[in-house]
Formats: sequence, C-alpha cells, structure tokens
Amino acid sequence: MRARNRWVKWFAIVVGAFACLALAEAGLQGNSPDPPRAEDSSVFTPASPTIWDAARDFLGIHSKPVQPIAFTHKVHIAKGVPCDACHASVNQSPEAGLPGVQFCMMCHQVIASDRPEIKKIAAYQARGEDIAWARVYDYSPTAHVKFNHAPHVRAGVQCSACHGDMAQQTVAVKAVNLTMGYCLDCHKQRQAPTDCLTCHF
Repeated sequence: MRARNRWVKWFAIVVGAFACLALAEAGLQGNSPDPPRAEDSSVFTPASPTIWDAARDFLGIHSKPVQPIAFTHKVHIAKGVPCDACHASVNQSPEAGLPGVQFCMMCHQVIASDRPEIKKIAAYQARGEDIAWARVYDYSPTAHVKFNHAPHVRAGVQCSACHGDMAQQTVAVKAVNLTMGYCLDCHKQRQAPTDCLTCHF
C-alpha cells in the first residue's frame, strides 16, 4: 500500500509539473510580441516548438495519422499485389516510396473506377495534384535516427516485422512500436551491427 501511495504521489507531481509548464508556456506566448518561429528555420535545434510538444514527444504521445485516401492494403494483397509494386524504391533506397496518383490510376482508370475512394484519386489527377499521404511510422527528430529500408530488405527482413500483418490491415496503422529496444533485439537476433552509428547518424 505504501509503494502504491508513493507511485500516486510521484504521478501527481509529474502531472502537476507538466500542467504548470503548459500554463507558463501559454502565458509566455500570450505576452510575446514575436511571432512563432517557422519550423524550417536555418538554426539547428533538437528542441520541440513548445513545452507541450516536448512532453508529448518524450512520453511517445503521437496523433494518429489521417490518410487522404482510405487505401486498403488487405484488398490489394489479397489480389496478389506485392509490397514493392507500390513501394517501388524499398529495395534500393532508405525510403520505401509511396505511390503517386498516376501510378494508382494506371489500374484504377478501369478497375473499381465508380468507388468513392477511387473517385477521390481521379479528382487528384484531374487537378494535377499528387496524394499527400501521411506518415505512419517516423522517429522523433530528437532521436536522430535514420532508417534505411534497402539493407533490411536485402537481409530478408519481412515487411511484417516492422509493419505488422498488412494482409489484415485496411488503412495502414502503427502496428509495432519501433523503440530502440525493439530494434536492438532484432539486430542481436540476426547478428546485425548494434553500434550507435548504424542507426544514429
């Protein structure tokens, strides 16, 4: 019981500290004559734009990405479309690549062209815009982590190891929490490098 009370006390202190910081930040922003700095500033800083953003980042609280098109992986995989058909650069580069509107419309000019989500893609094409897909997986800028897909694919790491079972997903979700511990465990099991500069560069 004493240990529980101690835990509750520390939790209350941490929550109170974050609340005070948030209130202080709100007060400072209200009195500041300077506009907020743009995120693409030429000054390098690992700092978050606000104290609340820093707290959310530290605690791993991230908003769920909303995709402009409700792309269903389950249906495409069931039809035999392999991952690298849409994520074409996954074998050669750090980025897996995301399909552009022209690529999607190569099939969907004819296939399921009457469906609402396909009509959205066609509207993007008609406007000459590309689809602004939202990232599902990303590392905090403060982690200074660079993930490179190509060597993982060459080493035979299955997409599901990091992305979960895509054959059961509709719109992509964050199925695996890619913490440092998760990545290191996988590297150790596969006897892959575990020195800091493998990922932090």
